[in-house]
Amino acid sequence: MLKVGYIGLGLMGKSIARNILKAGFPVVVHNRSRGAVDELAAEGATPANSPKEVAEQVDVVFTNLPDTPDVEQVVLGENGILEGAHEGLIYVDNSTIKPVSARRIAEKLAAKGVFALDAPVSGGDIGAKNGTLTIMVGGEASALEKVMSVFQAMGKTVTHVGDAGAGQVAKAANQIMVAAQMVAMGELLVFSKKAGVDPRKVVEAIKGGAAQCWTLDVKPPRLFEGNRNPGFKAYMQLKDLKIILDTAQEYDIPISATIENTDFFQQMIDSGMGELDNSAVVGVIEEKAGVKILD
Repeated sequence: MLKVGYIGLGLMGKSIARNILKAGFPVVVHNRSRGAVDELAAEGATPANSPKEVAEQVDVVFTNLPDTPDVEQVVLGENGILEGAHEGLIYVDNSTIKPVSARRIAEKLAAKGVFALDAPVSGGDIGAKNGTLTIMVGGEASALEKVMSVFQAMGKTVTHVGDAGAGQVAKAANQIMVAAQMVAMGELLVFSKKAGVDPRKVVEAIKGGAAQCWTLDVKPPRLFEGNRNPGFKAYMQLKDLKIILDTAQEYDIPISATIENTDFFQQMIDSGMGELDNSAVVGVIEEKAGVKILD
């Protein structure tokens, strides 16, 4: 059985590492703050003091980190994965980062005989806890085959999209749609409320038709309970959108709707709502319309 390392035990990373552990894999964990490490160690994981120390002990090492610079530091920096890497190691990144960076990391690791898979995930904290994530993968098919049993402990859908960086392109595309759905949902809820109709009934009326989507199925019940706590934090949504803008500029891709949606999330952060769920973008629309969906 593969020995697995997991670095980055945040909102989603801790749940993913726990599911890998529950599936019977020996797991070595590392995180900047110690609380999550101690928690998983109490459940049977082995703690490590650095990414280098993790890489030295395992067959496959995962990262799940906030942004591109964090991944580059953990993989390529001092006491990083590259320093502890051994030939045949497989590196898997569950973070959402710039495709160009994923490709650069893969090249540097390949020079040391390490396979790299960029494998960002979608499904939020609920999917991470339930092991039902959607995983989109870039990199060598042979490496994916070797770690497929680990992926199956994490998610319900695993798609090999293409070569290095392809998984990150797919995740960026996913986030284009997610942002559009969150903003559209916020607009339709506020539109209904201000036009004098119960938004709950509007959602019931439309969610079985052409407007049906995951966002409309999952988010309105939470919002109608007054719950805007994060499954996926708004500031992370904005971070992903900025990756999309950078990549679009690099490849000269027109994304006018995404630019507008990015502005909504920027307004969220500017208004102090960055720690809320991405569905709480409805708050920006409420402010503009002068109405609350729960009034």
